[in-house]
Parts: sequence; C-alpha cells; structure tokens
Amino acid sequence: MKRQPAVAGQFYPSSPAKLSEQVSNYVRTDAEKESAIGIVSPHAGLVYSGRVAGAVFSRIRFPHTFILIGPNHTGLGSPVSIMSEGVWEIPTGELAIDGWVADSIKDCCSIVTEDSYAHAMEHSLEVQLPFIAHFSSDVKIVPITMMTDSLEACRLIGGAMADVIKNTDYPVTIVASSDMSHYVSDSVAREKDGKAIERIEALDPEGLFVTVKNERISMCGAMPVTAMLFAAEKLGAREARLVKYMTSGEVSGDYDYVVGYAGMIVK
Repeated sequence: MKRQPAVAGQFYPSSPAKLSEQVSNYVRTDAEKESAIGIVSPHAGLVYSGRVAGAVFSRIRFPHTFILIGPNHTGLGSPVSIMSEGVWEIPTGELAIDGWVADSIKDCCSIVTEDSYAHAMEHSLEVQLPFIAHFSSDVKIVPITMMTDSLEACRLIGGAMADVIKNTDYPVTIVASSDMSHYVSDSVAREKDGKAIERIEALDPEGLFVTVKNERISMCGAMPVTAMLFAAEKLGAREARLVKYMTSGEVSGDYDYVVGYAGMIVK
C-alpha cells in the first residue's frame, strides 16, 4: 500500500527541488547530535513552522524507526489509528512502515486499531516526513493518529509504545506532532504555551493534560505529546529541553492572531 501525499503544494512545495531547498534552509548541518527517546515537532505549513521542526530534527541522532504520533484533524477513521504496512510518499522520497513495531503496538494496546482511512488526508504526520527524508531515506516509520481526549488512553498508548521499544533490538524514537496555541495574540500564546512547555520539561504527562485543559490551551497535539511523555517516563527519561519556540507572527507580521510552535527533545 502506498500512501500518497495529501498536502504537497499546500503545506510544503510539490516540486522535489523546491522542497529540498526549503528544508535545507531550515536544518542545521553543524548541530551536535544526541539520542532522543522522543521529540515534539510542529506540523504547520513549512514557511511558518519549518524553522522549529528543522531545528529539532537537526539535533537528534536518527534511529532505525520513528513512531510518529499526532492529532487527527480530519475526524476520519477510528479514535486511535495506525498503519502497519506500506510506504508513505512525499515529493523527495518514500519512507517504509516498520510492520514489526506497528503490529507489536497493536498487540499491546487494544485501543490502537488498523485504519489507513484516518491517515489518508491527515497532515500532522506527513509534514514531518520532508525533514526525516532529508537526513535519511532508510529510516522506517510507524504512523499513529489520535482523536481522543482521555488521559487513560494516553497512558495506555504511551505504555504500549514503551513496552514495544524496550523489546525492540534497534533504536526507536517517538515524534509527537503538535502545534501550540492557535489564533490568539502573540503575548497570550507565549504565556500559555510557556505553561505547557514547563510541564513537558518536567516530564509530567498528567500535569500537561491538566494544564492544557485548565488553561484552555489550544494545543492540537496535547494528547499525542501526553502519550509520548507516558512512554518516556516508562523508558526512564531524565530530561526534556526546549530547542526552539516561535510564533507565526514572526513570519507573517500579524501578532494579533498567531499559532505557536515548539520543538523539544526528551532524553
């Protein structure tokens, strides 16, 4: 099965040459690499969030496999959807799915179901791929989307990911795809996003969940990030660090209605 790009020409250029050029402008070739249990990476149009995504992907040592977990914006498919076979295509290449890791996650967690329909038009994972493909055409992926707001679901998914990673004899890193605050002023975005970032830095999945709810932070990937933090906790994470934060206002010049973007490393 080949998953065709859904947002090429919208979120990023459909021309391979133009996409390669854009990604090259956002990555750092001189960045010191470090192994990561997980990262947080944004998923807006590359012109807005590419500098943040490029910064975080530039800093990590690439594993054998990335588990990509992001929000389901389309409402299509099951609440927690995974693809366990095939390849995902983007203009600059193809990335194959790691069937063993995907099947193992399904076996460990009954709420994770096979559903390619949920992924057909969703952009939150696809927008990660140009950065991954820039650094490696051999790395495998496991795509998972969530449209649940249950803390227990995050705990179950995170626990399953951790158990599978522990039992895999090659490196696996979790990419939690999320933008931060949506369509608030730059100052409000920075204040609210700072509270969420503090909970991620504290490796506190429950705290992130509660903070996003209580502060009404429009962080679209809060549940995927929470699930990643539960996995990181179980995998013995000791540190989470902000690599880069910015808002769309820094690109558009409109500071009244911005979206926030955070790139973070958990290790």
